[in-house]
Amino acid sequence: MNNLRLYIIGAGVIGRTHAEAAKKLSEPIELRAADTNPAALEAFCSQFPETIGFTNVEEMLNSETAQNDDIVIISTPPMAHFDPTRLSIESGRHVLCEKPLAMNGSQAQEMVQLAEKHNRLLGCCSVRFIGMPHMEAIKKVIKSGSLGEIYHVTFVNKWERSRSGIEYQPASRWFLDSKLSGGGVLMDWGPYDFATLNDILNPNSIEIHTAWTAKPQTEIDPLDTPFDVETHVGAFMTFSSGNHPIHVHYERASCAHGESYVRAEIEGTLGSLRWTPFDSRQPVFLRYDKHGQIIEEQIETGPRSEYTIFDNPLHHFYRKVKGLESHANVNQQALNNFRCLTSIYTTAETGQKQLIEMVQKGVTL
Repeated sequence: MNNLRLYIIGAGVIGRTHAEAAKKLSEPIELRAADTNPAALEAFCSQFPETIGFTNVEEMLNSETAQNDDIVIISTPPMAHFDPTRLSIESGRHVLCEKPLAMNGSQAQEMVQLAEKHNRLLGCCSVRFIGMPHMEAIKKVIKSGSLGEIYHVTFVNKWERSRSGIEYQPASRWFLDSKLSGGGVLMDWGPYDFATLNDILNPNSIEIHTAWTAKPQTEIDPLDTPFDVETHVGAFMTFSSGNHPIHVHYERASCAHGESYVRAEIEGTLGSLRWTPFDSRQPVFLRYDKHGQIIEEQIETGPRSEYTIFDNPLHHFYRKVKGLESHANVNQQALNNFRCLTSIYTTAETGQKQLIEMVQKGVTL
């Protein structure tokens, strides 16, 4: 029986993170890596000496005949997602792409159409926080009906100073240039936000009623590089499942002059849930009425998973490729999540409402 072959395109920090995650898979793997930067490739191969290295993506993909469970991981910046994904799918391999899936909606749609044409899976790493015990506990409470009819969700993550390319990874200035990144904090963190919201609420459609973007200024804003991306974004939306509307207030900021705060809360006619979406160490609280008084209880979320947020994308995708139960977002589901981002940008720019129909279409391997 052949070992699982993992092809990593982009041998930087994220590529090495995926290679570490591969050690936790349930079968032996063979590593291949490609990077046009010889120094990055050398560092990767030094850390993972069993790797076969290439300086050319096409050479790597053409070096051997594809096996049905080959997985390619795209670990490059957003402007370099489309071409490697296309080449990898056309080579007959499944592709797990870093977030955001693409630079724009047309690229994302073409990538998914290509995957379906070749009967391959295209996944996105936006699922880092899906499947964590505290998130599964929230879904279990919702499914139990304890909240009654859900009508309102607040999902706000606002940080004072945490801009990618400035305070975070300051050497990676491409984050600040929309021609290289596709956008700002919405493209950077929005993939996680909407993968999470859609996993919890499972809507049939989403309507973006109003949206806005902003770029608060600071005295350390760089002047020597393009900086045209938003660092604060918000939207008011309706998530619908049948005739049941859920009104959602969404906000995300990596730079704001207002006070930092995180609030995720689901409100229903019988109760509410409050939690910290991206920190599994924080408690989950259920609030409900008893004899006219508010009762607040901490929900048991169980032990933390052996898989970290850095392991989850590959772990979920691997299980999907193997035909096992999985939290992976692939093909149309990945496109649905990405369309949430592009629709918010469109509404913010034009002032026009956007309707996203959550298309479900599977691939039979």
